[in-house]
Amino acid sequence: MAYPTQLGFQDAASPVMEELLCFHDHALMIVFLISTLVLYIIIAMVSTKLTNKLILDSQEIEIVWTILPAIILILIALPSLRILYLMDEINDPHVTIKAVGHQWYWSYEYTDFENLEFDSYMVPTQDLTPGGFRLLEADHRMVIPKESPIRVLVSAEDVLHSWAVPSLGVKMDAVPGRLNQTTFITTRPGVFYGQCSEICGANHSFMPIVVEAVPLESFENWSSLVLENA
Repeated sequence: MAYPTQLGFQDAASPVMEELLCFHDHALMIVFLISTLVLYIIIAMVSTKLTNKLILDSQEIEIVWTILPAIILILIALPSLRILYLMDEINDPHVTIKAVGHQWYWSYEYTDFENLEFDSYMVPTQDLTPGGFRLLEADHRMVIPKESPIRVLVSAEDVLHSWAVPSLGVKMDAVPGRLNQTTFITTRPGVFYGQCSEICGANHSFMPIVVEAVPLESFENWSSLVLENA
């Protein structure tokens, strides 16, 4: 969960998000070193009156500043491609959930169960319980078992939406007439908040996503209770 004045990312709750945080730090350090070097060269060129005519035409320097950026790009591209393939891996998901975006709420369908589906609306500010988060709480949460591969099929009924939960490292566009899929594994129990990340209309900011990760036994009890009340 993000907090006021936060500068970094939310705490990772999935292995993919942990990899993304490491890659972010890796790329940020490279950018920091490059910026420091360029700043030093600018200051040195401006502050000194000494010049060297050999610098104006040097094959060695041209070779260095051609090869060095290529090496830096490789150091950034290789871990980036690795994470990209990790995010597309589908390894025998334990639960498959279909998330459909509407104007302006989400509906969830647990395809492994019969008649386990519900709509998820934002809780109005006046109805929030003490400690609830404004514009982020939903009346029905998407409950999943922790430490289990979860596959989410994402689509939309009317306009473009986007199913995104930052702490899980998940963001998938919901396109009408198209079925996209994404996977994640939660490393710990908890409640993780997200929002529609596509400008989908006037109430775009009022369709939150709430994912609750619970132990497997609690998930089975929850699914049985929902089916009984259906």
